[in-house]
Amino acid sequence: MNPIKKVSNNQPMKKSSRISRRAFLGKSATTAFSFTVLPSYLALGKKDSAGNVPPSQRLNLGCVGVGNRANSVITSMCKQKNAMPVAFADVDYYNSERAAQTLAAFPDVRRFDDFRVMLDTMGDDIDAVTVVTPDHTHFVIALEAMRRGKHVYVEKPLTHTFRESELLIQAEKKYKVVTQMGNQGHTSGGASQFQQLVKGGAIKDINKIEAFFKPFEHPGIWFYEKELRIEEYPTAEKAPSSLNWDLWCGPSEMKPFNSLYHPQTWRAFHLYGCGIFGDWGAHILDFPHDYLKLGLPTRVEKLEMLDHNQIIFPRLSKLSMKFPKRGKNLPAVDLTWTDGYGTKPVVDEQYWDKNEDGTSVHPNLNDTGSTLLHRKDGKLAIYRASHGSPSRLLPKVTMREYAEYVKPPRVTQSHQESFVQACLGNGKTTSPFSISGELTQLLHLGVTCQYLNESFDFDRKKKRIRGNARAQAVLDGPEPRKGWTDYYKPIA
Repeated sequence: MNPIKKVSNNQPMKKSSRISRRAFLGKSATTAFSFTVLPSYLALGKKDSAGNVPPSQRLNLGCVGVGNRANSVITSMCKQKNAMPVAFADVDYYNSERAAQTLAAFPDVRRFDDFRVMLDTMGDDIDAVTVVTPDHTHFVIALEAMRRGKHVYVEKPLTHTFRESELLIQAEKKYKVVTQMGNQGHTSGGASQFQQLVKGGAIKDINKIEAFFKPFEHPGIWFYEKELRIEEYPTAEKAPSSLNWDLWCGPSEMKPFNSLYHPQTWRAFHLYGCGIFGDWGAHILDFPHDYLKLGLPTRVEKLEMLDHNQIIFPRLSKLSMKFPKRGKNLPAVDLTWTDGYGTKPVVDEQYWDKNEDGTSVHPNLNDTGSTLLHRKDGKLAIYRASHGSPSRLLPKVTMREYAEYVKPPRVTQSHQESFVQACLGNGKTTSPFSISGELTQLLHLGVTCQYLNESFDFDRKKKRIRGNARAQAVLDGPEPRKGWTDYYKPIA
């Protein structure tokens, strides 16, 4: 393990003011907080008019990562006031406007640089840990929290390598904590509707899936711009004084700092990110993967990798995966993935809608992230955009036959709130590591194809690439840096 860093002095806390969660539960509220008259939420043990929840019924969060996407996750976790951050850990608190928003919203939360120091110092006060950091550090943070008996919410993709996902699947079984990956569409009306359509027979005998991602304006996906592309690692720049670059690199190789890595642009690099297939694939492929029981493929084929190199992801990627028959109404499936400019779903004319004059018109489809699912009988196709979007049957006239299954049910909890409630003993999460871990492994098979620019066969049972040791080494990922190897030992 890396040398322990000193606790940040941004938010000092006197020892006498610390009240552990266990200590609090063993004391009366009067003793713990010295109230002469108890607030109603303490006296009555339920929410008051302002929505305050008694600490004994609230989830205490240790939040690793506070800026950019982390701001949205923390805000959503705390929206219903059933959860509250008690500790933050971040390697750079001054990297974005959204980090400033998080700190302004929770000014009294204690801050740390190192997530391990946070857990050492405040472990008794923390019930669950949120992990919203670059891909290459998800695994070590999540596993450290799980080892300590903390529930864990991890942004997608779950891990940076196939092996890391396998270890977290094993850790979930061993430590028996609540887990959730942040593919928020999995807790949505769209997810429930997809299951309804499967049960009702609209989505059956799917033998072909086309998945698409078209880039949009975002600093994290600059690698799609031809004039911005690079073929070598960027040269050294002076790191911001607010940044702990050693901790940012975590278990991965520590390259000299460059602003192309931090704060939002690391996703382009194989060394630190999983590209768009690893990122948006979790939003686009999650429904068919789970509800059609795809599992892992037997074959991954490289179709096209434009401007390929092994530093950053291709400017355009096209690959395919083959899945075997998996049971009744679950025939073998050919899946294709395409990402890059010019990418968009094109629907066969047999599925077009008809105008009143009988002419056909191509359906109006979202062209950022989407899937087209094809039935073996050709009777209809199923179109879905990403995240929690509901599915549409094409042509739309076929929706009449399945009208009772088409309407998405109303969902009362967000993905983050469902995690909070599961941690409090109310229900289960929809994307635990037992589900999201295998989805992430599917994504890593695609990322390995993108890195190598070659095809390979895969053994679903052994979870190994067949006859290609170099590809297997890429799939496993490089050995971690010195000081981080303990996390990569087999989980007994």
